Amino acid sequence: MKPEIHPDYREVVFHDLSCDFKFITRSTIGTRDTITFEGKEYPLVKIEVSSQSHPFFTGQHKIVDTAGRVEKFRQKFGKVGSKTAVAAG
Repeated sequence: MKPEIHPDYREVVFHDLSCDFKFITRSTIGTRDTITFEGKEYPLVKIEVSSQSHPFFTGQHKIVDTAGRVEKFRQKFGKVGSKTAVAAG
């Protein structure tokens, strides 16, 4: 293998923000944040859905819209390009 061409493969903490679940796995993902987890400092990746919060794994339907994406889109674009506005008009 050629030296210095492979990404840094290291342990990383993934934090599911919707249910405050954290787990350690190995990854090459780049991150700026760090966290102390189980007495050791790791790079931190914040995620919105994991196996602890996804309806397929939990059996519970839960709507996850942390940023109000639909409302943000409607405020930004209004009715421009909306198929329902064209159909109604």
